[in-house]
Amino acid sequence: MCLQSRVHVKNRYIRFYGPGEPTQEFFLMQDIVTYAREKANNKLTVAIQTNGCFRRSVKEWLLDNINIIWVSFDGTLDIHNANRPFINGKPSAPIIESNIKWLINNSLNRNLMVGARVTITNANSTSQEMIVDYFISLGIKHIWSDPLFPSVDTISVCDDEKKLENFHFNIDKYVDNYVKAYRYAKSKGIFYGSFLTCNFDGHCSQNCPASIPTPRFTTDGYISACDLAIFGKNAYHMDCFIYGKWNQESQAFDIDEKKLIQLRNRSVENIEHCKNCKAKNHCGGYCMGELMNETGSLIGQKPQSCKAIRRLLEEIGISDEPYPYMHP
Repeated sequence: MCLQSRVHVKNRYIRFYGPGEPTQEFFLMQDIVTYAREKANNKLTVAIQTNGCFRRSVKEWLLDNINIIWVSFDGTLDIHNANRPFINGKPSAPIIESNIKWLINNSLNRNLMVGARVTITNANSTSQEMIVDYFISLGIKHIWSDPLFPSVDTISVCDDEKKLENFHFNIDKYVDNYVKAYRYAKSKGIFYGSFLTCNFDGHCSQNCPASIPTPRFTTDGYISACDLAIFGKNAYHMDCFIYGKWNQESQAFDIDEKKLIQLRNRSVENIEHCKNCKAKNHCGGYCMGELMNETGSLIGQKPQSCKAIRRLLEEIGISDEPYPYMHP
């Protein structure tokens, strides 16, 4: 769960996010939203990233209480079912499709957006225009795609020979097909973003809220700055993002100020390979979580991602206005 509201900021924003599926703790979610609304004087925006598989009572509550619903959905049914089947092997896509249609068709005048967050692998990289069409058929108008990256385990990817050997993703093919799908979606009045372009709607010196840092409350009682550091007790090589822990005696969080300073100082001005990059002010040094996981350093570099971002800047340019919804 990520809480993006702070006392001195006018915006009041809560985001429910993994590990796992947030709606599995449905009653806790209800309690948190009720509490937050009381504290925010009902000026609250609530978002969730979900797998889209939930029962009717959950669906009805989401309809009336959530403003932004991002569904992890990898596009066409065959690809999604191959990527994310149920534990018993049965396909999950039909249930997700049904829930998305129900939420959109029943949203009426509610302040609700239902969007798709798509993981792009080599299997669906060339199907991005088809994916856009599929989501249009469901009534979805906002899509974010994420090119595949290695998972977070107990050691950095650079130190994991087996993972390095087994990970394969053609980012050039992704970019080729993303540009086509982006233009196609735009012609249809659909927003189709990429994780590589998440800062193409303005100028930035820092890539993401982890540099602020925006607090994410973990299920084991810690504060994390990053979605990829989902547990505090055993954060391993992602420990730099864990900057607070709940103190039961004082009923407050103990904050590590040194880690805060380190996170806040991470900007393109302090990253050598960013200084002369033409995309630096629309990238911010790339994703801190991915870099820490894959290179073992907050100021590391993924050269292929840098190349892809520069190419995208040339081919699609900067957005004329701020994105309607931030990357989930």
